[in-house]
Amino acid sequence: MLRTILITGASSGIGAATAIAFANPNNRLILVSRKNREGLKKIEDEGRERGAEVLSILADVSDYESCKSLLTEANEHFGPIDLLINNAGISHIGLFQDMTPDEWQRVMNVNIGSVMNLCHLVIPSMVHRHHGRIINISSVWGNGAINSFTKALAKELAPSNIQVNAIAFGAIETPMNAWLSKEEADALADEIPSGREGTKEEAAQMICMVADAPDYLTGQILTMDGGWI
Repeated sequence: MLRTILITGASSGIGAATAIAFANPNNRLILVSRKNREGLKKIEDEGRERGAEVLSILADVSDYESCKSLLTEANEHFGPIDLLINNAGISHIGLFQDMTPDEWQRVMNVNIGSVMNLCHLVIPSMVHRHHGRIINISSVWGNGAINSFTKALAKELAPSNIQVNAIAFGAIETPMNAWLSKEEADALADEIPSGREGTKEEAAQMICMVADAPDYLTGQILTMDGGWI
């Protein structure tokens, strides 16, 4: 049975590795990035080489109307979403007291707003079909809005046989952490019992495991951090 999978933040890092991990003839992939057309095209081409049907879309998932448009296009190509992976995220390096309202609103809109936008839009079809899975990518740096939203949504949707889980990753080797100097990266690795950052391929493997987990697994925040926290 073909499965239609939507992955946000799919042009690099964990999102790109996840797209490659799911790229096979049994999956149809919808890959979304805000502006990295070159990176998205590279992942699209590799996904097709591995036998998957692939549709790549540039869209700002922090904007509800953009999400509506991308889902309209996705439905026209592949039909309703079976698995939604909310991976889009940005970070701000610096002190909160030095941020502007526009800067913190952008972080909130991308990291939390995008999750709510896409969940709100895919849920009606999932409820109608009594089928679907949602995986929200979170972080060990805080038990915040994404985790609370995941638990609440899982309770709401469990009667409709829809599983909602989050994965809280620790330090993963991605472009988001590339700002660290070698000394800072080494110091971070020293804090982690496993002695290193995780790879994006390991993160993708974890996402695949949760995607294929038993239906009874829902409402969970699953941590993968090398024993760090």
